[in-house]
Amino acid sequence: MRRRKFIALLGGAAAAWPLMARAQQSERMRRIGVLLPAAADDVEFQTRLGAFLQGLQQSGWAIGQNVRIDTRWANNAAGIRSNAAELVATTPDVILATGSSTTGPLLQITRSVPIVFAAVADPVGAGFVDSMARPGGNATGFISFEYGLSAKWLELLKEIAPGVTRVAVLRDPAIPSGVGQFTVIQTAATLLGVEALPVSVRDAAGIEHEVAAFTRPANSGLILTVSGLAYVHRDLIITLAARHRLPAIYPERPFAVGGGLISYGSYQVDQYRRAASYVDRILKGEKPADLPVQEPTKYELVINIKTAKTLGLDLPASLRARADELIE
Repeated sequence: MRRRKFIALLGGAAAAWPLMARAQQSERMRRIGVLLPAAADDVEFQTRLGAFLQGLQQSGWAIGQNVRIDTRWANNAAGIRSNAAELVATTPDVILATGSSTTGPLLQITRSVPIVFAAVADPVGAGFVDSMARPGGNATGFISFEYGLSAKWLELLKEIAPGVTRVAVLRDPAIPSGVGQFTVIQTAATLLGVEALPVSVRDAAGIEHEVAAFTRPANSGLILTVSGLAYVHRDLIITLAARHRLPAIYPERPFAVGGGLISYGSYQVDQYRRAASYVDRILKGEKPADLPVQEPTKYELVINIKTAKTLGLDLPASLRARADELIE
């Protein structure tokens, strides 16, 4: 119901906006750029965009009345770079970015246009901000997780598949958070008596080769860390986990919805709704440099019951009870 509600909101957003903006807002038409690392028909990102538009509406912004939204979609690096340049060229008042895959290219182009990001793993390590409390530049926003969450992934995987004694940790070694997430998992693995091995996520052929090579011994599992590449290759990774009968845990709900065993991570839709509040504050005169980067406030645990049955796993009652969503 939650997902359908946001999709409906997105489809009817233009018609639903109030006819008059709040009196305290400027009558001048403001421009918001939106850069999304996905295809325009991606249901998950349509839902996230719907939450962002809803947040703007609640702050009194009306499309066609006092604000214009320029949205760009691309699910590859070249397309994202091109769209980033196009958006900056339109001289928007602020840009909404998603993850490092869009925030990085935008910051390479402009250090003056305000940028509000959602779902960035490590903005300090990536050089997007000076610190969480005082970003200091033209970007601020909301992080997708804190590093301690990485240990939780291994704990949940062991809870749902107790026989796992070795895990492949799929990570993007080109981003600071890829290294950081693996380090936390490796520490937790030592305490749990599990062997953790890094697997680099670069391209489809490499992922397929590495996963196939890893699965030859028994009692293996899979942990997918947060990265833009992980989302791009999500269908392949889910398929490989099923093919090799690997119990796997993922960082976001779409993976479990798409057939993955279990996901645990921040509630992404909430990030976009909260991002709208920062965009609103910037449009009203505040500076990104003065708005602290915020951590997630909501997390969701999603379990795919069908996949668990296919793998022959008996779900503990306690785990079922804690799940925010069970996919039959």
